[in-house]
Amino acid sequence: MRNRFKSIFAIVLIGIMLCSLVACNSDSEKNNSTSLPKEINFGILRVPNDETIAIAQGIFDKYFTEKGIKCNFIVFDSGSEANKALASGSIDFATMGNINSIVSLTMDLDVELIWIHEILGEIEALAVKNGSEIEKIEDLAGKKVATPFASTSHYILLNVLKDAGIENEVELLDMKTPEIVAAWERGDIQAAYTWQPSLGELLKDGKILISSEDMVKKGYITANVEVVRKEFANKYPELVADFIACLTEAADIYRQNPEKAAAIIADELEITAEDALLQMQGSTWLTPEELLEESYIGTSKAPGAFATIMKDTADFLKNQGFIDNSPSQEEFNKYINSIYIEKYLERASK
Repeated sequence: MRNRFKSIFAIVLIGIMLCSLVACNSDSEKNNSTSLPKEINFGILRVPNDETIAIAQGIFDKYFTEKGIKCNFIVFDSGSEANKALASGSIDFATMGNINSIVSLTMDLDVELIWIHEILGEIEALAVKNGSEIEKIEDLAGKKVATPFASTSHYILLNVLKDAGIENEVELLDMKTPEIVAAWERGDIQAAYTWQPSLGELLKDGKILISSEDMVKKGYITANVEVVRKEFANKYPELVADFIACLTEAADIYRQNPEKAAAIIADELEITAEDALLQMQGSTWLTPEELLEESYIGTSKAPGAFATIMKDTADFLKNQGFIDNSPSQEEFNKYINSIYIEKYLERASK
């Protein structure tokens, strides 16, 4: 009788343990399913870059959708609009010019810079209308020049005018890129500093007077960068590393086969493949390894030159009265966070 009781007790005990195990597994699966966000909101620019290729090729599906995460892509015409969305918490990531990322820092938006999409070159330039009799920068004195304020174009234009000594003799007009094209076609403006694809529209009846590539040689560097909300990054660091992996895979398509990448971009942005290739070649795309070099982002242990460039740019913008305060060099060193690139490279090496 006693042995029988022991047997029944053992069976009941095993049953309880099995039920507990099933319950634990169920709870674990439940926790895993809720440990990731249901959706991520990406603020993007419609420009020929790694992110556009990743979207067009469905690479985001591989890194996010297959994990059960819905990806929402919200198009912004400028970083100013993206900053407003970041301030409201309605987006998690945002692509913008490095000028607006400086504004993000001065606004205390609690974001960090995690990636450089491209160093801007001939993709961004000062165009003057045919027949305008504007042959050199000094000829802009007394003229109206349009550009999107708080943008990379705005920053470079200010330095172009400053170097020519006519910064106080030109009337600057703050316009979004579609407005610039419309004003150009109406004949309201004869000069504008903007980027592709709006630049391409202006060049149908105009020419380039100076480009951001020319200004890079003078030490004025601008770039399209990626920022992420710290709250999101702290909660999902692996997903931020996944984002880096996504962009890297997309950029590799361009590095390995520029013509294929141009065709992808052309279809996504509804431009010709020739224009797409021209625009992509008008900027410099860096690998994750290159971004960690001293010349650019650097590492978490040794900040790179880009943090210094950002500080110098912020000082210039403050002196111009465009921003109220210029963050310290230490703040910029912390703002530019290489840890997610490092995390991606560590995973990729395994």
